[in-house]
Amino acid sequence: MRPPGAASGGAIIISDARVATMVQTFMRTWQRPPTFAELDGLINDHIRMEVYVREAMALGLDRDDMIVRRRLRQKMEFVSDAEASRKTPSEGDLQVYLSRHADQYRTDTQVSFRHVFLNPEQRRDALQSDARLLLERLNEPEAGVNALEVGDKLVMLKPEWQSVRKSELVALFGGEFTEVLLQQQLGTWAGPISSAYGMHLVKLDEMKPGDVPSLDQVRSKVERDWIAAQKRKQQEVFYQRLLGKYTVTRPELSEP
Repeated sequence: MRPPGAASGGAIIISDARVATMVQTFMRTWQRPPTFAELDGLINDHIRMEVYVREAMALGLDRDDMIVRRRLRQKMEFVSDAEASRKTPSEGDLQVYLSRHADQYRTDTQVSFRHVFLNPEQRRDALQSDARLLLERLNEPEAGVNALEVGDKLVMLKPEWQSVRKSELVALFGGEFTEVLLQQQLGTWAGPISSAYGMHLVKLDEMKPGDVPSLDQVRSKVERDWIAAQKRKQQEVFYQRLLGKYTVTRPELSEP
């Protein structure tokens, strides 16, 4: 009588190399070698896995399982990645990559500035006129206005900032505020500029534009990015070679 299951059977061979791999995996996890009983259990579990996998594939259970399909695709991509990983970039390769992708490594612009907050909810219709009058006073040295003592209270944000990065400014004040601030003339009160909190009069004291670091400063990151780019390139070449074996029929889409 034929045994149950869809697969025709066959040999399942657990080699010494496979057992050695099981031992190494166990030791990485538990920081000790497995006992005799644990190793015997690992081998039996591997046999169980092999039986179930063969039976499942014989039944075609792998064909419409998206998780299995994604994993198989991933393993094929690993095949192409292995070739790219063996490549070692030269100094010239890294320098060219840094030059072509300079914006990825450019340091953030840093600014020092002061601001006076004007609360729209408190000032309402007088907001623009108040801003205009206060701006005139702030730009008159003889007026002796202390910027830290005028304006409305804003607990969340201090009135004076030193060497703050552009990315931090965007997170704190918003992108629109940041872009307008960076366009202001140094040493002069300007505004009002809007943010998520309200309106601000601002004085840009210092701005240090970001620049591209030397290769020595970012070598490890550039090398990682170069290898990742080589993997993506190799994956595409590998895929196109495989795709060339197939005749693909697909619908032609038209843009709405």
